[in-house]
Amino acid sequence: MLKNRKFIAYALVVVTTVAATLSFYFWQVANSANLNVEGKKDFVLYIPTGGTYKNVVDSLHKHKVIHDEISFQFLSKFMDYPEKVKAGRYIIKPNSGNREVIGKLRRGEQDEVRLTFNNVRLKSDLIKKMGGRFEFKTEELVDLLRNPEACQKYGFDTTTIMCMFLPNTYFIRWTTTPEKFMARMHDEYNKYWTSERLSQAKSINMTPIQVAVLASIVQSETNKVDEMPRVAGAYINRLAANMPLQADPTVKFAVGDFSLRRILYKHLAVNSPYNTYKNTGLPPGPIALPEPVALNAVLNYERHKYVYFCAKEDFSGYHNFAETFEEHTNNARIFQEALDKANIK
Repeated sequence: MLKNRKFIAYALVVVTTVAATLSFYFWQVANSANLNVEGKKDFVLYIPTGGTYKNVVDSLHKHKVIHDEISFQFLSKFMDYPEKVKAGRYIIKPNSGNREVIGKLRRGEQDEVRLTFNNVRLKSDLIKKMGGRFEFKTEELVDLLRNPEACQKYGFDTTTIMCMFLPNTYFIRWTTTPEKFMARMHDEYNKYWTSERLSQAKSINMTPIQVAVLASIVQSETNKVDEMPRVAGAYINRLAANMPLQADPTVKFAVGDFSLRRILYKHLAVNSPYNTYKNTGLPPGPIALPEPVALNAVLNYERHKYVYFCAKEDFSGYHNFAETFEEHTNNARIFQEALDKANIK
């Protein structure tokens, strides 16, 4: 009887010791630093659509991110990850543990791409901002932007589709498709165009697209936020009087040279629907992606009688405004003299 008790006690000690040892080992396998060990910056793991568990392990191995591959493989199988691989972009922080990373990958908790676009004039500029940031090929997005049916789906044509993209910072999944990206941008567009803003546009007899086109001109004309409503008011006064907008930025767009510092007669003569010196009304599409601040400036334009303005002679970026052509001519002469004095051709 005594021997049996000793045996049982001994067995319990052994079992407890083994259990504790296994528990500690399992804890180490699960939680000890094993990925991006001693790394100084985050590692980004990309798992393509249709990617397999082998692709994941091969990528970690290739980039020398994994320290102990056996423990990673052991826990992956224990957590049933090989059968639950999800595509995406995943950030692995320095000294991450197996359980933390495998759990994240298994749940498909993607780290979204931070996409910021501003200072965009052309579709090609937008594509450059997008280039290589997502799983899809940029050519696929180009095809959509050139596809009349794809643009019509959101209420635009291939010329006005750029009005849909509001400059901002967005967080988007790497695995998004061109179609989902377009849908997301349309959702953001609709968030801006609230019922209140739609009513504002209607009250000034403009559609959201027309507001965006004019805002793109206002934004290109001045980078002074406090002056934008006044510039917008001058353009709206011209539209109301059926006068050509005579906006220099539209000429630069028509010529295709945005570096021009001085508009000459040869530039004004270019045949283009975007040349607002030769055509009345708004151009057929935006000449840049208008920032929300420019859109707001048009919707809340300053009511005044100015129909003319030209850059100030101090090159501050502000403008001199005028109600009469005579006053404008004098302002323009002063500015031209300043250009000559500064030897700006």
